[in-house]
Amino acid sequence: MFGGLTMPKATLSSLLAGSRPVLFDGAVGTELSRRGVRTTLPLWSATALLDAEALQTLAQVHLDYARAGAQILVTNTFRTTVRALQPAGHADNWRLLNRRAVEAARAAADATDTHSCLVAGGIAPLEDCYRPDRVPPQADCLAEHRRQVELFAELGVDFIFIETMNSSREALAALAAARDCGLDVLLSLCPKPPNHLLSGEPLEEVVPALRSAAGSTLRGLLLNCATPEVMEEVYPRFVPLADGLPHGLYAHLGQPEETIGWEFLPHDEPQHYADWMARCLEQGARLIGGCCGTTPAHIAALARLLPQGRSAR
Repeated sequence: MFGGLTMPKATLSSLLAGSRPVLFDGAVGTELSRRGVRTTLPLWSATALLDAEALQTLAQVHLDYARAGAQILVTNTFRTTVRALQPAGHADNWRLLNRRAVEAARAAADATDTHSCLVAGGIAPLEDCYRPDRVPPQADCLAEHRRQVELFAELGVDFIFIETMNSSREALAALAAARDCGLDVLLSLCPKPPNHLLSGEPLEEVVPALRSAAGSTLRGLLLNCATPEVMEEVYPRFVPLADGLPHGLYAHLGQPEETIGWEFLPHDEPQHYADWMARCLEQGARLIGGCCGTTPAHIAALARLLPQGRSAR
């Protein structure tokens, strides 16, 4: 999709071994909506994988994040499981749509000539990320997440990123699915104040159990899919639970909406978001980025917080 000089290959380990915090990209689904791509439910951001014009827009979103300084691009696979595609009649295209998502992110990563850029295979909740009561039976969670993880490994992602997990049960299933694929894993949880998962489970009980189940494949822990105000309450309580693992967070700006998927509230300026994240860096955050509502401008503002120089390669 893009031409350019390919940087020498980094790994998640090499990025985490550096002294510089690692910068993720920002929102994909809401950024596609900003650029005119239809993101109505049930497919949400996966609609961008259905036609050439929208796919080109997706590729440009990834590239804009990389040019803003993101070292990790997450695949546009928040709604590309067979379960998510079935209601829209696209389950038979499961492999094709996931391949398009990985290729779009990889093309942008490979076209980035200022720093090394990794592609994370994004694993999301099988049902609504704000409805932990709708988590499927455990056997279904394990089978469906394993199918995604195995395909991502086949398609050549650099590591597995399990994000927005709202219950320990589904997080455990996703970790179990990822444990055998041979790739490193990052895990991000969806919090509820003052110190809980969205399901209401206490983080001080959940996080140690998840760490134990994941074993050595788990390389870092994050929080996401909450406002900066919620993060300010939960994150200080979350940090000690990382217990030596790199930790971090990425907040959303705006709120969910039942039809289009996301409602943009009055614009939260990139510098305001960066000022908030600077306080998180003071608490030791090593993995930062943006969730729904953030843009390449927000990621560029975060990049300006970080020490200059090329990322580890």
